[in-house]
Amino acid sequence: MTWLKRIRNGILTKTVEKQETPDGIWSQCPDCKKTVRKKELSSNAYLCPQCDHHLRIGSAEYFEILFDDNKFTEIFSGYRAKDILNFSDLKPYTTRLEQSKKKTDLEDAIFCGEGKINGEPLVCCCMDFSFIGGSMGSVVGEKISKSIDYCIEHKIPLMIISKSGGARMMEAAFSLMQMAKTASKLSLLARAKIPYISLMTDPTSGGVTASYAMLGDINIAEPKALVAFAGPRVVKETIKRELPEGFQTSEFLLEKGFLDKIVHRKELKQTISDFLSYFKN
Repeated sequence: MTWLKRIRNGILTKTVEKQETPDGIWSQCPDCKKTVRKKELSSNAYLCPQCDHHLRIGSAEYFEILFDDNKFTEIFSGYRAKDILNFSDLKPYTTRLEQSKKKTDLEDAIFCGEGKINGEPLVCCCMDFSFIGGSMGSVVGEKISKSIDYCIEHKIPLMIISKSGGARMMEAAFSLMQMAKTASKLSLLARAKIPYISLMTDPTSGGVTASYAMLGDINIAEPKALVAFAGPRVVKETIKRELPEGFQTSEFLLEKGFLDKIVHRKELKQTISDFLSYFKN
């Protein structure tokens, strides 16, 4: 028996129990599947050091990358979604809202802040996919609309970072109304000759793509981001045809003229700064 052999050979050391890896230290790249320390990701603009895949990040991380010294002022906080329709699917909408707030420490799927990029002022509205799939509800539409009014009043450029599954089904028509609401507000911004830069990240889809995400004076996207109205599976089943390779990626959209530029995350701040300088001059 193995334990007798160990005794005869003088091997009496007790086997060390397996140590569990603490949560929150490691992350797996969804593209190459390699494991990397989260600390290494944060110092690398949340890019996989193995394959350069742009991992999904939220408003806190984007603001850290964009704003000078990560200094910004939150604008239009305190907005809370209401369950006007008493909606319930697998769980009540009110429960989903409370769970998302506890999980993300966010009020809703968008965070708006004012700061400076290389000394130039900018209002940035950034969506968070972790809050009910970054879905666009009444709060998202209202905060974008208020931000547009603020930009017109103070003559400050606007940037919206989209990361969304589309309109929030729990709010039905109230959610769909935000498409027309934000689009009409953006026309006022254009009339006031205030620049609007739209950044599409993975994924940008549904009613968000069909409204403010595609209405920028400059439309840019991160590499390999999914940008679409309906997903590839739905499109394929609808038209009954095979889809081109890379269909609905940012590279495909750039080739077809829907985007002005694909911007690597490490170049994002300087690119936005260059755009602001161009519009200013």
